[in-house]
Amino acid sequence: MKPVDIQYGFELADGTRRSFELRLDEENLSLMEEFPEPLPAWTALAYQQCSHCPLDPAEHPSCPLSMRLVRVVGSFDGLQSFDRIRVRVRTAERVVSQETSVQRAVASMVGILFATSGCPHASYFAPMARFHLPFASEAETTYRAASMYLLAQYFLHKQGQEADLSLSGLTAIYQNLEIVNSSVARRLRAASSTDSTVNAVILLDMFAKTLPISIEESLDRIGHLFRPFFPDGKAFPPRGSGAPGPVDPAPPLSEDEP
Repeated sequence: MKPVDIQYGFELADGTRRSFELRLDEENLSLMEEFPEPLPAWTALAYQQCSHCPLDPAEHPSCPLSMRLVRVVGSFDGLQSFDRIRVRVRTAERVVSQETSVQRAVASMVGILFATSGCPHASYFAPMARFHLPFASEAETTYRAASMYLLAQYFLHKQGQEADLSLSGLTAIYQNLEIVNSSVARRLRAASSTDSTVNAVILLDMFAKTLPISIEESLDRIGHLFRPFFPDGKAFPPRGSGAPGPVDPAPPLSEDEP
C-alpha cells in the first residue's frame, strides 16, 4: 500500500523555514520515521511516565510519544507561543495555508504525532490522523471525533460485538488522554527553554478536558442538520423536552477495545 503523506511547512517572521514530512503506514497508521541517537533523557518511559501507562520500561525504554516530539522541540525551541508564523499543510486531497500563532500551528501537527505514535491511549485517534483536517475548529473536531467513534461501533457491531451508542466510551478515551497530555507537558517543560511546544500540547489538552463535558450539548446543537434521516422529518428532540429518548445504550467499551 502507498504511504499516507502529510507535509507541514512553517515560515517564521524572519523568513526561517522548518519542514516536516510525516509519512504514515497505510495499513497500521504508524508514523514511519527514524529517531536521533542518543535520545534525550526526557524521552525515557520511566521519566514522568503516565500513571495509567500499560507499557513496561524494561520492554519499552523510551516513551513512543515523546520520541516523536524530539525534532519538534528542537525546531521550535526559542520561539514564544504567540509569535506569528505561516504554515502550509499539504495532503493528497488539499493544501491549507494559514498565518497563526506558533502554538496553534504546532498543535495541529502534534495532534498527528500523538495519534500515530504508538501510545496506547492516543492510538484511538489514528483514523482522524489518516483523514487529517488542519486547523479544525472545536465544532469540527467534536463532529469528527464523534463520527469516528460511532463508525468504530459500526465495525464492532458487524463483528457481532456490543456497540456503544451513548458515547460514554469516547468520554473515557478523552479522560485517559488528559493524563497523557499532562505527563507530556511535564516532559516538555524539562526539554524546552520556551513555551511554544508545551502550550501546543496544552491547547490539545483544553479540548480533551472540555469534550467529555460538552459533547452531548455540542451534538444536540447540530441535531437539526440530520432532519432528513428522521421518518417524521424532525430532528431528535432536545434533552429535557419530555419527549421519548433513545433506547438504552450498550455498555461502554473497555480500554483494550478500539
